[in-house]
Amino acid sequence: MALVPPHGGKGLVCSLLTGSDLDAEKQKAAGLKKIQISAQAKGDLIMMGIGGFSPLDGFMTKADWKGVCENMLLADGTFWPVPVMLTASKDESDGINVGDEITLEREGEIYATMKVTEKYEMTDEDKKWESELVYKGAGEDSQGDFMKTALEDHPGVQMVMARKAICLAGPVKVLSEGEYPTEYKGIYLRPAQTREIFEEKGWSKIAALQLRNPMHRSHEYLCKIAVEVCDGVIIHSLIGNLKPGDIPASVRVKCIDTLVNGYFVKDNVVQGGYPLDMRYAGPREALLHATFRQNYGVSRMIIGRDHAGVGDFYGMFEAQDIFDKMPKPDDPGKRLLCEPLKIDWTFYCFKCDGMASMRTCPHGKDDRVILSGTKLRKMLSDGSDIPDHFGRDEVLTILRGYYEGLTEKVEIKMQKAASGEAM
Repeated sequence: MALVPPHGGKGLVCSLLTGSDLDAEKQKAAGLKKIQISAQAKGDLIMMGIGGFSPLDGFMTKADWKGVCENMLLADGTFWPVPVMLTASKDESDGINVGDEITLEREGEIYATMKVTEKYEMTDEDKKWESELVYKGAGEDSQGDFMKTALEDHPGVQMVMARKAICLAGPVKVLSEGEYPTEYKGIYLRPAQTREIFEEKGWSKIAALQLRNPMHRSHEYLCKIAVEVCDGVIIHSLIGNLKPGDIPASVRVKCIDTLVNGYFVKDNVVQGGYPLDMRYAGPREALLHATFRQNYGVSRMIIGRDHAGVGDFYGMFEAQDIFDKMPKPDDPGKRLLCEPLKIDWTFYCFKCDGMASMRTCPHGKDDRVILSGTKLRKMLSDGSDIPDHFGRDEVLTILRGYYEGLTEKVEIKMQKAASGEAM
């Protein structure tokens, strides 16, 4: 059987230039008007460059933005769950007109050039509208005055509201993959590379585990379930920016290496990383994770409890339910083909004497070790003892070493789902 095709029906749409084309575009870019881009836009550009965001070849028009927010559909009817925007201040964009070419730069490095096909304004009311549609969930923190709570505690909404006023749309030519190919050599993989790896292994049914926290026993269990029902699994870590208090990618990668080497059949597991920042969009981000994983050749996205959530903004399994509610365009090429692998709340049960889930364990809350990345970070940050069976000793040694080296610690807020209160 063949791998699942890239999303959008156009194959891998890659905007990254190489060779003489790259040299010529770099020379041209030096003479164009420059726009300074956000960290999020940098990650989005790299994903467009390597085909991770196929079929996108540039930043969204207003029609695309409106369709994605309202219906999870681009203007041409292709499924897409979250906006991908490029914004600039009024001063920065002054003098930029439709048809112009511009250079996109961050921290002194040129990442792309762009042909401007549309220029439009985004008001605060527009941003609030987007926040309500894309980031509001069914959890306790989303009830009542959502925007007031979100502006205080939701990093995704805070990023939306902090966007600059002018949006620029158009196709891009990507000139750099940033630090990822060197800093994460062997971990940072392009979709074409993962597809080649899967084909060499003879895999067609592949599951992906999304990671932004250190890998604990629950993550390990989810992967092993996936290995049992699929040809193999890719442990796919976010190596872009996180929120304060999250553990950096280099530490998380070391933890995964330790687990894979000690507790997995290596032939059944691939470790990789992708260059996006978290959006913390909960259910919508779960759909985004499945969408770009399809481009990497993944056919099943592991979706557990509170996937891509933050605080108590989302229901514990809202990210699973959204897969049953998303639009399904008639054209298979425009439809999301990466399906969810839905797994219930998992934990270690002393009476079961092993990992279990709410579907398999008949015992009570007091017999269970509630596992979550947030809870682990909270205990490590506070210097608390880690309960038995929470994580592998080798991994906890790595994490304790990281926390002992910190000179400044960030307060970790515990949500109900992470603490086990909602069980």
